[in-house]
Amino acid sequence: MQDNQDYLLNMIKITNDLLDQLSFEASISPRKRKNYNFHKEDSDCLQRMLNALEPGTYIRPHKHINPGKREVFILLKGIIAVLEFDDRGNITDHIILDRDKGNYATEITLGAWHTALSLEKGSVYYEVKDGPYDAAKDKIFANWSPEESSENAPLYLKNIINKII
Repeated sequence: MQDNQDYLLNMIKITNDLLDQLSFEASISPRKRKNYNFHKEDSDCLQRMLNALEPGTYIRPHKHINPGKREVFILLKGIIAVLEFDDRGNITDHIILDRDKGNYATEITLGAWHTALSLEKGSVYYEVKDGPYDAAKDKIFANWSPEESSENAPLYLKNIINKII
């Protein structure tokens, strides 16, 4: 795979080879996901990245506030569900991004609790998000959801999938 910094010198190209390599890296990752940044620095005002997700990955529901951040998911490959929740953890909206069904992208409601999950191996989406990125302040995790490393996370993820499929 090309180095993340190669784009500084060349046109950014998103190819099947890049998506396949990223999906492979996600499949062997303990977290079952892998991202690939196109933005130069965490301080960039526009964050652009690829996110490869494999079934079973758990992205703990979270929201971006202080400041709120717009976040757009554009499906490139596979099938991904994107969900929004209320303050008690009830699903308020969702979309299953699936090119065969004509569902290509979504933008998260500003300040909404949300998550994304993979429903098919080799799923990859292009994400555009307001910056800057500061890991200490970027997101607030929902206290009604299990932590990523929790033994309850797989069951929580399974329950979410059962509610939307």
